Amino acid sequence: MSTNNAALRVEGVSISFGGLRALNDVYLEVGKNEVVGLIGPNGAGKTTLFNSLCGLVKPDSGKFYLDEVEQSFPHTNELAHLGIARTLQGVGLFGDLTVLENVMIGAQKFARSGLISAGFGRNIKDEKNLKDRAMHYLENVYATGLADRRADTLSYPDTKRVAIARALVSEPTILMLDEPAGGLGAQDIEWMNALIRNLTAQMSVLIVEHHMDVVMSVCSKLYVLNFGEVIASGNAEKVRRDPAVIAAYLGTGDQ
Repeated sequence: MSTNNAALRVEGVSISFGGLRALNDVYLEVGKNEVVGLIGPNGAGKTTLFNSLCGLVKPDSGKFYLDEVEQSFPHTNELAHLGIARTLQGVGLFGDLTVLENVMIGAQKFARSGLISAGFGRNIKDEKNLKDRAMHYLENVYATGLADRRADTLSYPDTKRVAIARALVSEPTILMLDEPAGGLGAQDIEWMNALIRNLTAQMSVLIVEHHMDVVMSVCSKLYVLNFGEVIASGNAEKVRRDPAVIAAYLGTGDQ
């Protein structure tokens, strides 16, 4: 099943919580410089799979590959070193910090040991480098004007921009976006789609998203989960017409 060009690949992922099987023998592959969507009904196991890739949930079984090299499923504190960044469905910004400080925290991969944990400004050169890097990625998401605002004063669409900048500042090779279009209006979704397409020049992107217009627009490949199992995979048109997907998720009307 592998294309031998995968930035990320997992095989046979199974996870149970008590007597509930959340994932069963799941296969997923994200090619290099590819946008892959993970969709399915509520409770299908999408977030559980995401969490297993980020060290928040330990699989009962399965194999994990980065650049076709098998290794253990990562712990959360290993993600930046492995080139993996994730945004959270709930955004997860520190409300009492400024936008700039929030993004600087995401740049800790580039900081000298102890700089972030010891507080900003302990080393002037390092702090300047972090600020410059953070401002660069705020510019990428058209949010430089927000740099000095406290995160808890932002509108919801603006928090989405800042959360993405914080993920991008570590310069990942794999970016995982958890419902990036959730809560956004049509104009912001259009901007988000354009950003995701542009990101593939530098990285691979894995998206969990309920907005079908988003995944159909930006993803070159989709995986559909239902009751913890992959019921379909392939390009958007193939998945759109799959009878199992229509029954489980997209509905029975014309799609």
